[in-house]
Amino acid sequence: MFKLVSPFKPTGDQPQAIEKLVKNLKAGVKHQVLLGVTGAGKTFVMSNVIAKVQKPILLISHNKTLAAQTYQEFKEFFPENAVHYFVSYYDYYQPEAYIPQSDTYIEKDAKINEEIDRLRHAAVQDLLTRKDIIIIASVSCIYNIGSPEDYQKVSLKIKLGQRIKRKDFISHLTSLQYQRNDIDFKPGTFRVRGNIVDIFLVTGKEILRIEFSGDEIDKILISPAGLNSSFVVHRPSFILYPAHFWITPQEKLNIAVENIKLELREQLKKLKKVGKLLEAQKLEQRTNYDLEMLKETGFCHGIENYSRHLEFRRPGQSPYTLIDYYPNDFLVFIDESHMALPQLRAMAIQDRARKRTLIEYGFRLPSAIDNRPLTYKEFEEKTNQIVYVSATPAEEEKKKALQQTQSEEDKSSSSPFATAREGKPKYIVEQLIRPTGLLEPSIEVRPIKNQVNDLIAEIKKRTKKGQRILVLTLSKRLAEAVSDYLTENGIKTQWLHSEVKTLERPQILKDLREGKYDVLVGINLLREGLDLPEVALVAILDADKEGFLRSETTLIQTMGRAARHPEGQVILYADKITKSIKAAIEEVSRRKKIQENYNKKHNIIPKPIIKEIREWPFGRKKEIAYEFWAIRDIKLLKKEMKMAAKNLDFERAAEIRDLIKKIKSGRN
Repeated sequence: MFKLVSPFKPTGDQPQAIEKLVKNLKAGVKHQVLLGVTGAGKTFVMSNVIAKVQKPILLISHNKTLAAQTYQEFKEFFPENAVHYFVSYYDYYQPEAYIPQSDTYIEKDAKINEEIDRLRHAAVQDLLTRKDIIIIASVSCIYNIGSPEDYQKVSLKIKLGQRIKRKDFISHLTSLQYQRNDIDFKPGTFRVRGNIVDIFLVTGKEILRIEFSGDEIDKILISPAGLNSSFVVHRPSFILYPAHFWITPQEKLNIAVENIKLELREQLKKLKKVGKLLEAQKLEQRTNYDLEMLKETGFCHGIENYSRHLEFRRPGQSPYTLIDYYPNDFLVFIDESHMALPQLRAMAIQDRARKRTLIEYGFRLPSAIDNRPLTYKEFEEKTNQIVYVSATPAEEEKKKALQQTQSEEDKSSSSPFATAREGKPKYIVEQLIRPTGLLEPSIEVRPIKNQVNDLIAEIKKRTKKGQRILVLTLSKRLAEAVSDYLTENGIKTQWLHSEVKTLERPQILKDLREGKYDVLVGINLLREGLDLPEVALVAILDADKEGFLRSETTLIQTMGRAARHPEGQVILYADKITKSIKAAIEEVSRRKKIQENYNKKHNIIPKPIIKEIREWPFGRKKEIAYEFWAIRDIKLLKKEMKMAAKNLDFERAAEIRDLIKKIKSGRN
């Protein structure tokens, strides 16, 4: 059972939001919208809903930084339940591609973050064994991870007294893709010492020790905190899951290999028939190499491209994703839905276009096209009930809710916020009251001329009061340039954009809250849902440049970052009032009026949000917060390069050398 732990009780309009959402869910309503303003406690409302409906939860977030923050909040609300983090495990990812115009083949290149990989395995394994589970996921949850049936089928169940030879047990471990390593013992490896086999589980949390007495399992022990604890937990049995998602039972693997060979023969005939002899040669050479690796090890580089055969799926059949590991009855929250839904829609379309080119030019078999994310239609078919959560719901999620109200007047609304202004339908639940009484920030429009110098003056006013500032630019390069300029003017500043590693972003936000930085400069990551109570000023540079980054929705979301502070203010640097600026100011004013009336009616004096600064459990320590690629100091990089060479890590040394060259050429 989910058990919500919180010193707070629902207040303001939280009780009515919880009641409506739960009532609709119990009535079987598929689509609902929770329109909640910044600081109104949407996460707390969702937690109360979870505790009342008692269903496994998938919460999808478009932004890994926001997902990390939400993960921490749910961990606090449900300390006794399984709360997990499931995002893309790549620190860097360059998909395989071919550009015919320049005859350029780009091999897949990726740097896997082992910590995130372990978190993904932990999420899936708990999902298979318990129902009190909440997984906070990015759009990675709609990508193929292999069949849940095969994942469970190849798992190894062991128990006390089980008769099995030690060498056969080790063979089983190897087939599960665990690697023997008696020296560098880390997650996904095992070591053998006499009659003892230690297995560092791929989840990274526990070490399993199996003690043999002859050909019988005598003891099953667990070290619950990995290398930092002793073996204290005795278990009568244990299920060992694979170290990789792409594992296929041997009997199915043999059939799959034959099917791949058959497809290869057919595709070679087609290519040769149209005179593509070079393409046929490339395809035959690559596929045969992969088949040899599959037969010998059960795995190969790019194994996901053969997923249709390995999983015995029909052409065009949807892939197996995290969603397929859930039981039939589960609930989906889509956080900041106005951003997440377009992402969910776009993934399959982009992937298909890239794969078609690879197939046409002999780099992949036609079946590779079925290694893909879910289409949006498939995603909807695989989900039961969805709650779209956003302060600025877009037309799509509004229409889904409106269609269930049978209200033609509501269906014809032209603005995403028009329904709320005119009277909300049944399945759009508004949450506009902040229990703290905090009002929407004041908004001021100032001319673009000398905007950075004007901003510096405003920042200095705020820093004297110990307040924090967010600055929004239109590009990564401008964000870094503004950050450097502010630093040169004696302001503690850091930039944050997509090139900063996933697990390091929460640490930067924590540093901002603690005062290591006074200003954070960014583009698109400083918007939806970031909970930074110390931020009193949000400055939006070039606010009148109409487009995605300065749309009505984006402006409202960005303004909301200043809504958690009693002195919250937004400065829009603009030479003209665009349609988006006008609409955003009107909507913020409407919400502000509702809060003012509530405060007056209940004699509430606005008070600041007191929020504990949490330790981020996955990132590096602050003193080593960035990898070498995020550093721009050439002296520091040269020192790192020499150290890598001294330690015989020549690959790392070469990467740093190339980065130094790139930085120098950029400066020149």
